[in-house]
Amino acid sequence: MSGTRPDTRNTSSSSPAVNGAASAAVPLVPTNTVTTAAGLTVRTRIDAVLTVDDVVRQLCVNLKIKEPPSDFALRDETDELVTNDNLRRMIKTRANLKLVNAPSREAKETAEKLRLRGDPTTLKMTLFTLQKYIREDQFAQEFINLSGLADLIDVIYGAHGNTLAYALTAMQNLMELDYGWSTLDDDFIFQVVQILSSPQSLINVCRPATAILKKLVEADPTSAPGLQLTSSSRGPPSPPAGSVYRYGFHVVFEQMRKGHGFLETVISRLGSADTAMTQYSMMLINSLLAHASDTRWEEFISELERLNVRKAVVRLMSSHTIEDLTSCILDFQANFIRVTFRKKTTLVDVEAEPSHAAALNAIWASTKLSESVDETGQVLKWRLLGLDSENVEAEFNDVGLLGLECLKKFIDMDPDFSKIILEQLSRPPARRCPVAKASNEVVDLLSEHWAIFAPGYSTSTTFQPFFLDFYKVHSLATHFFIRMWSESGAASGDFTRVAALVRSQAKVALRSENVRPWHEVEHEFNECEYRSVRERQMKELELEDDLLSKIPVRNLRAKLYKESFEFVRQQRIQCLMQGAWFVNALPQNSTTSRDTSRRPIRPWRFMRLDPGLKYLHYVDSALKFAVRSGLEDLPERIEVAAISEIATGTCAAPPHVLRDQNDLPPTFPPVASPLSFSLLSAHEGSLADQIAPDQSRWADWTDGLNMLRRDGGHVSSKETAGFVQALTEIGLKIKLLDLSGEMVEIPSGLVAGPPPSNTDFFFSDLITNQV
Repeated sequence: MSGTRPDTRNTSSSSPAVNGAASAAVPLVPTNTVTTAAGLTVRTRIDAVLTVDDVVRQLCVNLKIKEPPSDFALRDETDELVTNDNLRRMIKTRANLKLVNAPSREAKETAEKLRLRGDPTTLKMTLFTLQKYIREDQFAQEFINLSGLADLIDVIYGAHGNTLAYALTAMQNLMELDYGWSTLDDDFIFQVVQILSSPQSLINVCRPATAILKKLVEADPTSAPGLQLTSSSRGPPSPPAGSVYRYGFHVVFEQMRKGHGFLETVISRLGSADTAMTQYSMMLINSLLAHASDTRWEEFISELERLNVRKAVVRLMSSHTIEDLTSCILDFQANFIRVTFRKKTTLVDVEAEPSHAAALNAIWASTKLSESVDETGQVLKWRLLGLDSENVEAEFNDVGLLGLECLKKFIDMDPDFSKIILEQLSRPPARRCPVAKASNEVVDLLSEHWAIFAPGYSTSTTFQPFFLDFYKVHSLATHFFIRMWSESGAASGDFTRVAALVRSQAKVALRSENVRPWHEVEHEFNECEYRSVRERQMKELELEDDLLSKIPVRNLRAKLYKESFEFVRQQRIQCLMQGAWFVNALPQNSTTSRDTSRRPIRPWRFMRLDPGLKYLHYVDSALKFAVRSGLEDLPERIEVAAISEIATGTCAAPPHVLRDQNDLPPTFPPVASPLSFSLLSAHEGSLADQIAPDQSRWADWTDGLNMLRRDGGHVSSKETAGFVQALTEIGLKIKLLDLSGEMVEIPSGLVAGPPPSNTDFFFSDLITNQV
């Protein structure tokens, strides 16, 4: 049957449903109920081959509505707009539909109400409606064309309480679109900063305000879709006219600096009792860390350190009991690995960086020593602290700014530092522990322990509170180094041997850091005796190859680690693009599914990532079927950018759904499956609750989705982390076989030769064969 045909036996809202003999004569064709604005309810059969415009036109004709059909649209009971993409689903599920104003007409009326303002109650209701509809393209385009955005901004400047919350949420939802908000200026950004900076701001106001700033941070020119950066690119690209990708970290940070106590207030909200507020704040901090510009990077990181953001996150690790924050915390860890790596590779430059010179001056002042000259008449200063030369910048080449900061923190934490130096200077030169050199060595071995090899790569699947206390661990390990030097009676030639002892002890003290208390770490470093440490290290050496501890080999491992991570990342994303079947699951708590109307009624879902990496397309089905390549069979979609968390172990299988014959029947009450995961949106709750068919598929999707996120990049499964480590070790062994087969001696370190005496030379062109 084509077209739409009202069931004339039930044409009013008060008529009872068809039943008895009459109902037996009605063919078993899906029938939808349509309710008009006047309250008239009709039952109609809709042909699935029609477009929505055709359905609306025929409804208007059959219901004798005189207004143009273009003024109307269909929505379901949850106010979801009926489109050509979801019409078939609405028909199959016999959705109860409403004939309402078309989005363009609704947008016109909304814009007029905003412009007139009217009484506060009307304004509040208008904004409440606006925040729901503004995500729809038809509504948003008409609203923007009618200058509705300017009126919305005016409301944000003057509103407060729930009215302001609704206005900010409407702006947040508009910014999920890739157009329409390129006219937001510095004054508006500063207004949002001021709203967030106020400790008196309501939670429901702060949540959308935080999300707006996060979106602005991520809307930098380098994030524009389809942008191809080349090695010859200089500086950020210029955004095309009208593009929303014209903001970024530097634009937002300039306004943040003007807002009194902005970062302090945001970090304080990490301790909020409202989990969603904590999540929003963590996501903003992560975005700022991931997008910090070179010019303001050091200033921003210094401010975060001053405000003890790491300590606040460590408290979250031990206090939160739900999965909503796990992904945010792992993102933060990955971002701080990036920060630590950047500090380690930032060279100390006394002349160009006043802060570096100030740190060195503070270090020297803490020694309470005076410069002198050695037997050759050369200045004797930094060698008194244990460095090998007076060229202090070169001495920090391998550990960079990180090493300088660690040495200064070590001194700040120990009021008796000057006594330590004086004690070493009282010994014969060959017996002195080189304290500053030991500090740098500890920085190196801790960087190796936490795999700080390259920016943006982290395979930790658990919390690392000790890593976030890097300076404190460094101080403990450096004191341990000095104590082992004394207890072992070491001389100048034993530096490498003592460093190996410290490396061995660090592995023991920092093991299982996600579950061990801090006092056990302190005990391991402060109380263990030299003899027991040495005996354990000798047993370890029997099982290890000394070759693997050499610096060139460690550097090679770091390079291979980065390559392996990127290879596994691409493999995971390819798995997402191939697609997979999942069970539609039941969430275990309300925090993962705030909108129960979104729960699918069919037990199976096939999901696939589109080639543009922007949407997860899916279809729900009563049975599995052969899904064709492409996206034709997948009418529904989830925007990847809307996914703020990938929570794991959050949902259970619905009753009467067995994934295979080995599955046990579901229990009551339902128990969360270890293969389950939820795609969470910060302001919409759960977008999807799924159970993977096996451990491998679960790892593919949870890690693949995490690696897609702009402010993320962490790994959540041990399987993926194991693949990265295995590829790294296999690659390393293959490389070493090439060297050991040729009997090439690998040095413990490389010494740079003297610089050329003049510039009268050139590099010849060498042709190399690469396998």
